[in-house]
Parts: sequence; C-alpha cells; structure tokens
Amino acid sequence: MVLSALGIIAAVLLQSGTDAGLSGAIAGGAETIFGKKKGLDEFLSKITIILAGVFLLVGIIIAIIER
Repeated sequence: MVLSALGIIAAVLLQSGTDAGLSGAIAGGAETIFGKKKGLDEFLSKITIILAGVFLLVGIIIAIIER
C-alpha cells in the first residue's frame, strides 16, 4: 500500500501542469477533448490510474482480512 501511494505521488508530480490562466483553462479543455495529450503525459496518466486501482484493491483486501 505504501509503495502504490508513493508511486501515485511520483506520477502526479511528474505530470505537466495546465495552470496557464483563463486561456489555459479554455485551451486545456479543448486539448483534452480532442486528445492532444501525447508522450510522457499520457503514459503517466495511465500509470496513475493503474496505481490508484492497485491502492484501492489493496485497501479493500486489508479491510477484508482485518475483519
């Protein structure tokens, strides 16, 4: 659980930010809709989702075992 939490933290911190004011919010939304995410950001996004799933499953398994 600790390893997946550290992995999530690292993956989120390595992703590029979209904080560019109002124009960045408008363009960032359009880029997400039209699929402009490429390369490392796309990979880190997938890794974040996978690690979040692992974290959730481990938490559920621990809760069941502790019962």
